[in-house]
Amino acid sequence: MAPQRAVQLSLKKPTYAVCVVGIETYVDVHSDVPKGAETFRVSGSSGVEVFTVYNTAQVTEPIDKAHWPLDAGVDVIISVDAASKALNDLKVNVSYFGQQKDSALGHSVLYLTGADISLDVDTGRTGKVKRSQGDKKTWRWGPEGYGAVLLVNCDRDGLRSRGIDLANTQLTSLDDLQDMAPMVLSCDGPDELFDSHKLVLNVPLSDSRRVGVFCARGGNSLSDYRQVLGPWHLSYEVERHPGERKISFYVEGLTFPDAHFLGLVSLSVSLVDTKTLPEVPHFTDTVTFRMAPWIMTPNTQSPLELYVCSVVDSHGSNEKFLKDMSDLASKANCKLIVCPWIENRNDRWIQDEMEFGYIEAPHKSFPVVFDSPRNRRLKYFPYKSILGPDFGYVTREIPFAGVSGLDSFGNLDVSPPVTVEGKEYPLGRILIGSSFPKSGGQQMAKVVRDFLKAQQVQAPVELYSDWLYVGHVDEFLSFVPTSDQKGFRLLLASPSACFELFQEKKEEGYGEAAQFDGLKHQAKRSINEMLEDRRLRNDNLHVQKCIDWNRELLKRELGLTERDIVDIPQLFFLKDSYAEAFFPNMVNMVVLGKYLGIPKPFGPIINGSCCLEEKVRSLLEPLGLYCIFIDDYLSYHKLLGEIHCGTNVRRKPFPFKWWHMVP
Repeated sequence: MAPQRAVQLSLKKPTYAVCVVGIETYVDVHSDVPKGAETFRVSGSSGVEVFTVYNTAQVTEPIDKAHWPLDAGVDVIISVDAASKALNDLKVNVSYFGQQKDSALGHSVLYLTGADISLDVDTGRTGKVKRSQGDKKTWRWGPEGYGAVLLVNCDRDGLRSRGIDLANTQLTSLDDLQDMAPMVLSCDGPDELFDSHKLVLNVPLSDSRRVGVFCARGGNSLSDYRQVLGPWHLSYEVERHPGERKISFYVEGLTFPDAHFLGLVSLSVSLVDTKTLPEVPHFTDTVTFRMAPWIMTPNTQSPLELYVCSVVDSHGSNEKFLKDMSDLASKANCKLIVCPWIENRNDRWIQDEMEFGYIEAPHKSFPVVFDSPRNRRLKYFPYKSILGPDFGYVTREIPFAGVSGLDSFGNLDVSPPVTVEGKEYPLGRILIGSSFPKSGGQQMAKVVRDFLKAQQVQAPVELYSDWLYVGHVDEFLSFVPTSDQKGFRLLLASPSACFELFQEKKEEGYGEAAQFDGLKHQAKRSINEMLEDRRLRNDNLHVQKCIDWNRELLKRELGLTERDIVDIPQLFFLKDSYAEAFFPNMVNMVVLGKYLGIPKPFGPIINGSCCLEEKVRSLLEPLGLYCIFIDDYLSYHKLLGEIHCGTNVRRKPFPFKWWHMVP
């Protein structure tokens, strides 16, 4: 360990110094020596360890290990192993000798006061603060890594509070302490030492708007806790009470990693000598935290809550759809939460408004809703109705340019865990829709893309979705869980598979069976008519090429093979060169464990059953899934959305700890 401080001795008077437990101090035995001195002898009282450091090529250790040469670069290092009981109760003696080894030419005395000063956090990631002698300044990823984790305090624990907890410099609830990382300051030593020395906590200016520190002095009631470090306080002189050996602090994160913030913040404590001008720090101990990232959960994670909106339009209410969602949630043992009309103001697209995720530290985890910048009539629902105790909130606003359709979160998805050419993504990879590369078309807002990338643990992949009229990735892909070794399948909408199915049914003699049979508000189209419709064929040839381009990208970026992909029959048509679903888009489903809420396609009826439904059942039910087809035609499909667009699911967090991965 490198010496932290040097102490110069004097022959004329004793020298006094403070020595921090575990920190080596260099003792200068060369600057003030008697005339004629050639060697020296050094000894320490009980509780002081004395080391001589030298180059073995130049110095031979004395036989008596006592008389060390002064002219050969022999250094003296000392350390103490415990705090002193009284001032200057530890001692180091240095005697100097000439040619006569039995008679000293002079003596120097060093009186020491041992102080046990240490700033400790949960560097071991066990959920508990333990004293650490290791590297507390560095933060390392991986199962063998170390370094403390900080939660962004983005929930609202106080029942009377109107804002997010991180906006408060005063605690509004003692429960809020559970969201913060504990930090312990050891400050053992004689009380008299702290009459001439002070302990000062510091946060760098660059980190001051990213971290807050609370401390209770005087009691443990709500009013006793105050913020001692943060945006308005860069340093804090610690109030140490007589006899106090440990002081507890609570650290909160104030912002998530982002484009200009890698996620690391540091705090330090210094032992400062107040007798000198300027005041001199004897010792500084620094700890580093990493802000916990916001993590999305894929369809393969078990559902906890299903969200859906109650709306009324020209066709009436969506009461039947809500009943179907209730039945589906009941099958999946999942709680149904209905956003009432008074809160959604007839904005039914709850998937576009928000995305559920979570944050986790070794001591605590809670869900966090990411509010999209689309800001339509559902804009207040996440903040007013979801934000609460142990339920966080985060958003990113678009500063200048207007919001585009690609900024809605139907255009945001995440894959299950994957391995790509040996690189593991144990939390999956985020998928966002964009324009064709280098085309100069629309993209999801940079502030959102930067935020997602900065979390580091779910490296985003940009897909090509701008060929769609709405432009969302959930219009052509979905993931479903399976019980086999792979654990999931990627579902892709497939015009080719649909035309192949219709051709097969025509050859079986069912060419007059009609699409949209049984729908009052839609003209029927027979299988023969659809197969002979050249424009429909050409439109879907274009769509298939767009999906195939994404297919190859997904195979490459997610490490998939053709065996991992299921083609779901689906047709589209072009409107102003952009694609819309020709019939309810079955890929745009809600996944609740093994239960799939799939838009009812109203396909040709053959032998009493919809051939599209039967085909999808044959593809998915052998994987252990249950296909439940739900009518969303008037309430969602005709408004350019489907079931996934009109629902949202909060899921269980991953059991895998994000800090164990290596981004």
